[in-house]
Amino acid sequence: MEKSYKEIMPEITTFMFDVDGVLTNGMVHVSSTGELTRLMHTKDGYALKTAVMAGFNVCIISGGNNEGVRTRLEALGIKDIYLGAHAKIELFNEYITKKNIKPEEILYMGDDIPDYPVMKLVGLATCPKDAVAEIQEISDYISQKKGGLGCARDVIEQVLKVQGKWEGQYNA
Repeated sequence: MEKSYKEIMPEITTFMFDVDGVLTNGMVHVSSTGELTRLMHTKDGYALKTAVMAGFNVCIISGGNNEGVRTRLEALGIKDIYLGAHAKIELFNEYITKKNIKPEEILYMGDDIPDYPVMKLVGLATCPKDAVAEIQEISDYISQKKGGLGCARDVIEQVLKVQGKWEGQYNA
């Protein structure tokens, strides 16, 4: 009998996220100069920072290559950011080897076909509510939140609560 997603959460040490369609709603604003900008939700940002401060590995693997995204994520304390990643599986394997992480300790959230190969390998495959059908089919958990609208917060908060690490991270 397979474990439920809640039964896997105590084993999670690492969060991996795609950007476009997960940390953003997947839409880009094209300025008159051709610059592409994205919107990211502050609630996702709070959860990402909380996970970093609680000692979790947080890794971003995105096919996009926007330096503004890198700046935002670095400001949250995330150090492992791979942009322009078209072969996500190679970066995944490199990362888990470098960090000595077992795939079953990883929660990965993706929303589209490029995320599929990595999601098949991790302990907890998750996706936003508006992920493509193929990704929803292989996900252990589908957030009730859409991409860019709190889906990362949803999964991070659940894992940290299950592990007793959500409350008291900030004394602001």
